[in-house]
Amino acid sequence: MLYVILRPFADQFILFNLFRYITFRAGAACLTALLVAFLLGPTVIAWLKSLQPAGQPIRADGPERHLVEKKGTPTMGGLLILGSLAISTLLWVDLRNGYVWAVLFVTLGYGALGFWDDFQKVTKRNPRGVSGKTKLIVQAAIGLAAAIWIVSLEHGPQATAVTFPVFKEAALQLGLAFPIFGMFVMMGASNAVNLTDGLDGLAIVPTMITAGVFTLIAYLVGNRIFADYLQLNPVQGAGELAVFCSSLIGAGMGFLWFNAPPAKVFMGDIGALGLGGALGAVAIVTKHEIVLMIVGGLFVVETLSVMIQVFWFKRTGKRVFLMAPLHHHFEKKGWAEPTIVIRFWIISMILALIGLATLKIR
Repeated sequence: MLYVILRPFADQFILFNLFRYITFRAGAACLTALLVAFLLGPTVIAWLKSLQPAGQPIRADGPERHLVEKKGTPTMGGLLILGSLAISTLLWVDLRNGYVWAVLFVTLGYGALGFWDDFQKVTKRNPRGVSGKTKLIVQAAIGLAAAIWIVSLEHGPQATAVTFPVFKEAALQLGLAFPIFGMFVMMGASNAVNLTDGLDGLAIVPTMITAGVFTLIAYLVGNRIFADYLQLNPVQGAGELAVFCSSLIGAGMGFLWFNAPPAKVFMGDIGALGLGGALGAVAIVTKHEIVLMIVGGLFVVETLSVMIQVFWFKRTGKRVFLMAPLHHHFEKKGWAEPTIVIRFWIISMILALIGLATLKIR
């Protein structure tokens, strides 16, 4: 909004010239989201506590210590993240950019689904919330609509192609099937982040790390000069998503202030589903879906641990892991929660570096 209002006056007021630069607006967006989260955090948490006197329902089949240590902590803290993210994005982004609105549609749409799920849990005291089938149907509908929207904004054969890192000439043309592919990317990313969200700070930091990588990717592919130099597929207008991703980082830092152990609030499905969907949508716009799987490899491993556990238990009646997702397996092995969280953060940072390396290795 500020870009649209103030940029026309750049010739009269030299300070307003800064609004022309995505780098300036991305930095300002990050700080704005952080400030909004700091200011709204105490009020939001107090309201959530009044709404949930008993806190988030804790799984009876989960790690035993959770029944004691996490009892009474409210959930739905994702309201703080998505609220700060949306406010900051709308303030600093070019509102005429269609990609921004498509990504916000996914983020807030999946967030609304998560809100519904969390609300069912806290009002009915049911840890399972909305049925899995209903979740998948709603996610698929939102994801497919967003993927079609994104394709309509791009031009040329690249719009429906899947590109591969390292191999600069490699591309898989999906044609009319691309929106289906995009739908699965968004659904997969959303549910993967949701499965990872099980310990204080475990999901939000890898999410911010991934958003940081895609801040750079969005800026590079949106700039024709940098894209050509790095032999990336340019996407005109994608640079504005650097502002969105920076807002996500700022909102995430603000939430982490309150989510740091011992957490005053949990993210809940409203945050996990919304943020995962956002990362998937950004990856589709920037044509770096495969890189998302690398950078967000921690989310992939957590999801695979659940799939392997369910598949093997149904086949043999035995468990591969002591408990799934994977972070609970290590809890059962006796690892302290901070140990698991910090080590998973380190793994996420390593994967981010590997993902960044693909931008140069061609």
